[in-house]
Amino acid sequence: MAAERPRRGSGGGSRPARRRSAFTPPKQVRLRDADGTRRPGPSTDGEGEAIHREGGERLQKVLARAGCGSRRACEALIASGRVRVDGAVVHEQGVRIDPAVQVVHVDGRRLQLDESKLTLVLNKPRRVVSAMSDPEGRRDLTEFTAAHPQRLYHVGRLDYETEGLLLLTNDGELAHRLTHPSFEVDKTYVCRFDAPGGPPRGLVKALREGVELEDGPARADRARVLAQDGREAVVEVTLHEGRNRIVRRMFASQGFELTALVRTRIGSVLLGDLAPGATRELTDRELGTLMAEVGL
Repeated sequence: MAAERPRRGSGGGSRPARRRSAFTPPKQVRLRDADGTRRPGPSTDGEGEAIHREGGERLQKVLARAGCGSRRACEALIASGRVRVDGAVVHEQGVRIDPAVQVVHVDGRRLQLDESKLTLVLNKPRRVVSAMSDPEGRRDLTEFTAAHPQRLYHVGRLDYETEGLLLLTNDGELAHRLTHPSFEVDKTYVCRFDAPGGPPRGLVKALREGVELEDGPARADRARVLAQDGREAVVEVTLHEGRNRIVRRMFASQGFELTALVRTRIGSVLLGDLAPGATRELTDRELGTLMAEVGL
């Protein structure tokens, strides 16, 4: 009787078992028939989940509608391996997908394919409540959402006297991640205050190193002086915390009361030159980048 062949990795002269690399390459999706011919057909992401959906839309058409370029340009994106569907790299032009349920990334940036979802940038004016209604009868956010049929909600808050960038959306998962502390989304504020003789040298350092507040320490990720004229000073502060009135309280802890406070950035989204009270829809690139920042 022939000797039993030794198993790999069990000695007996067999090859040593290969170590699995810590790097997991992206899954590749190539559609082929049994004879090896490439053509559109059912495929999986390597874990048994179907990528190609018969009756779905061609992937390059979905990409073009999402603002990734012309059909030809989108075909080039697919051919170069820059497109993933449900986590798998797709190379073939014949793939059809269901954009209502499948997730598509281009160069690591997610595309929002659900056309019912809407995310707006609002430049909230001063003396507007960050709520959809106010029992005291003050101005609220409904006047800025009335033109849209979607039921939009604010992402986080700005206090009554603070103006600047506020996001309005009906995407619950995006809103949750943007406001959850674990994702640490940066926010930038421009702070104006009276400072005869200029701000003290230790102010910016104190903001960076951390100050004590009644509900615990707070620290700016970045802080810098933008302007000073001997009467007023303007300081830009970036932080990822979202406690109530935290920027105003940080300055108050150092003896300064802010006379104006404007939020100019959330994550990669900039307020820019949007007028107070005006809104605009996020661009596809802005939305995709923002979603990538919070792991969507």
